[in-house]
Amino acid sequence: MKRDVYQRLLEWKSSKRRKPLLLRGVRQVGKTYILQQFGSKEYDNVSYFNFEENTALDDFFQQKLDPGTIIANLSLYLGREIRPASDLIIFDEIQASNYALNALKYFCEQASEYHIAAAGSLIGITLSRPGSFPVGKVNFWICIH
Repeated sequence: MKRDVYQRLLEWKSSKRRKPLLLRGVRQVGKTYILQQFGSKEYDNVSYFNFEENTALDDFFQQKLDPGTIIANLSLYLGREIRPASDLIIFDEIQASNYALNALKYFCEQASEYHIAAAGSLIGITLSRPGSFPVGKVNFWICIH
């Protein structure tokens, strides 16, 4: 299973039609683990943001859903530049921020050069009831094991 997911991640990374990735599944199946392993091996840097651990991250997405502004603010938060294509951005527990979930649409439309992978629990994303959901603007994968 791990090799299958990793191979799919490699295909996603190199796809010319890559969209932000939303990896959904039950808790504790390894979504975060596989994304962090993939990022550390296949990218220069991993920019990791956990919306449950740091609820203040949601503020970066409430002001303006402009990808350039969001990236600039997240870069300031990290203390280093987030670079397109060479950095993997991981939004973990994204179900805790409806704004961040909705922002994936704008990254798809306006800033596809950024490689963004989000992880969240199946039930959490279902219960979060975002005001707007990026239908057609993300690649959905479900991890069941």
